[in-house]
Amino acid sequence: MSTEKIPVPGAELTDTYAVPRIINGTWQLSEGHSRLPIADSLDLFEKLIDAGLTAFDCADIYTGVEALLGKCLCAARGRPGRGRVPIHIHTKCVPDLQSLPTLTPEDITSIVHRSRIRLGVAQLDLVQLHWWDFDIPGIVEAGLTLSRLRQQGVIRNIGVTNFDAPHLQLLLDAGVPVVSNQVQFSLLDRRPENAMLSLCDRHGISLLCYGTVAGGFLSDRYLDQPDPLIPLENRSLVKYRLIIDEFGGWARFQKLLRTLRTIADKHHASIATVATRYILQKPSVAAAIVGTRRPDHIPDTVRVFSFALDEEDLTRIESVSANAGLKGPIYGLERTPDSRHASIMHTNLCQGATDPDETRS
Repeated sequence: MSTEKIPVPGAELTDTYAVPRIINGTWQLSEGHSRLPIADSLDLFEKLIDAGLTAFDCADIYTGVEALLGKCLCAARGRPGRGRVPIHIHTKCVPDLQSLPTLTPEDITSIVHRSRIRLGVAQLDLVQLHWWDFDIPGIVEAGLTLSRLRQQGVIRNIGVTNFDAPHLQLLLDAGVPVVSNQVQFSLLDRRPENAMLSLCDRHGISLLCYGTVAGGFLSDRYLDQPDPLIPLENRSLVKYRLIIDEFGGWARFQKLLRTLRTIADKHHASIATVATRYILQKPSVAAAIVGTRRPDHIPDTVRVFSFALDEEDLTRIESVSANAGLKGPIYGLERTPDSRHASIMHTNLCQGATDPDETRS
């Protein structure tokens, strides 16, 4: 395989703001996922930037990650020539479920400023609002508070995450300038195709998609392997194993992996790369959010830009994945009380969340 560097294309979220089509996910760097030593994190950060992967996605509830990225940013600024490379950090505003009934604009403002301080920046590139329970009012008020912070220069762009079409429309009708919706979108979970793609097309909103490789399940590692035994290694695998059940179970999942392996052989790629490429070719998809813990995974990540899936490939994929997977609105099952999908969600991580090593400015 050629060692020539593969250029990473960009996607415009607005006329003045573009990001690489692969965004580095950082959930796996949180304390709940066995955080890397700080030296390894700094090294990974630099290697991702050198590869052209210059955007990072985090959240206020990813314990320790905003502070970690703040340190990485600080170190990068001190590297010769690095100041000319734009580095984008996207975070999320995720008020606790228990606080939603009494949430105030001051609470939203405090959450946003805490993220800004942790990251050590004067302005946040993109703040993405999450709302645990749509039956609790306050979404529009929260969106309008973010709009005011944008007008003040604290936020550059406003996004949402895990919003379904009706509730995203509520924000748009209220005049909140939403530029993106971060959603789970994969060969196992095609819920965004129901109504979200058409809404995004009408309003020029971009999708930033996580879960494209289903926590690593959509990879060669699981091809022709038995169903993994419980307990699984981390909460991410538990989450995506449930989604495999919704897709049709382990046997049908293996059929999908074998189909993807045939396509990957054709393009000299991996199963994970083909799975991500499939989502990147969907309309309104600006970028896929991919978590990378090791520098040696970077070449496979950027390999996604060295080929395109043709009609034959897409027909093969549809033959095994059409009409399969989760049904209903985006994040609907995850919001359903007492469901298996909701049971693994941690809904009260924001309030009072502090890290002993937080950066301060």
